[in-house]
Amino acid sequence: MVEAASILSSLGVAPSASADGEITVCSPIDGSLLGRVHADDAASVAAKIARAEAAFHEWSLVPAPRRGELIRLLGTELRAAKRALGQLVAIESGKILAEGEGEVQEMIDICDFAVGLSRQLYGLTIASERPGHRLMETWHPLSAVGVITAFNFPVAVWSWNAALALVCGDPAVWKPSERTPLTALACQALLSRASSRFGAVPEGLLEIVLGGRGAGEQIAADPRLKLVSATGSCRMGRAVAPIVAARLGRALLELGGNNAMVVTQSADLDLAVRAITFAAIGTAGQRCTTLRRLIVHGSVREALLRRLKRAYASAKGWQPARPRDPGRAADRSRRFRAHAGGTRHGTYRGG
Repeated sequence: MVEAASILSSLGVAPSASADGEITVCSPIDGSLLGRVHADDAASVAAKIARAEAAFHEWSLVPAPRRGELIRLLGTELRAAKRALGQLVAIESGKILAEGEGEVQEMIDICDFAVGLSRQLYGLTIASERPGHRLMETWHPLSAVGVITAFNFPVAVWSWNAALALVCGDPAVWKPSERTPLTALACQALLSRASSRFGAVPEGLLEIVLGGRGAGEQIAADPRLKLVSATGSCRMGRAVAPIVAARLGRALLELGGNNAMVVTQSADLDLAVRAITFAAIGTAGQRCTTLRRLIVHGSVREALLRRLKRAYASAKGWQPARPRDPGRAADRSRRFRAHAGGTRHGTYRGG
């Protein structure tokens, strides 16, 4: 899409960053080619982790409120780029524009939160049994941290991790999904803009690692990254957790869900249908919070099913002119597997 190239350019991403690489990026909207990014080999990943580690030794000495100023500037850049970055999220991940821009708003919100946090890294003062003594608790920066994100929220999840990590003194090594690398490059460019306004920022404060499973495993295994935050499927979490645990690292895992809604005998069925439809088909059903199961009182079952069938029949596929439609699944085979997994151990009924 020419539109994607134009957006990337407006956000400060060099044309060479998305051309002639090994990883092909296509839009789930129409299958059109968005770009070809360069994959990192093992040596490149190791070098990026080394730069992040070097940045940690410098960034961790910057006072926390000053670190918060960088995140404030990042929030300012995000506000200015909300429309453009939201469009890129929609094009690359298949979301509707309203959700793409909403995801950028979540980035702005976490920046605001992190700026406040930079002045609230409190410790405890504890009474001591020894005369003339007191105990004090102080939180210190940890290390460079690894961040692995999924395709369905290509920018918000990174910001939740990175904004907090950076105000705490910890650079980030980010491996986005290989399906959505362009939005990651855009975020890196926006942070670079904020860094230029900030002043002295060490090289390696944010390193982007592009690649597949091997790159993620290398991040999980590297002892220089004392904490790894990984978002994705339960299968991914089961692979990452033992690797991090084997080196006594810390893991933050945000994985899949199998969410249910209970519809009682006294439920407002019209309200229930609106809630069910949004929860089940929003983001094309590609969220950890997506509704997958209904537990319905028998007395309202048939009436609810009739309403649900009408609601599902009215849902339209993704079109740019329809900002409130459910979106286009990033991978139709992935959508089918998710549906099959959700119904394998139960009874599937309804519209």
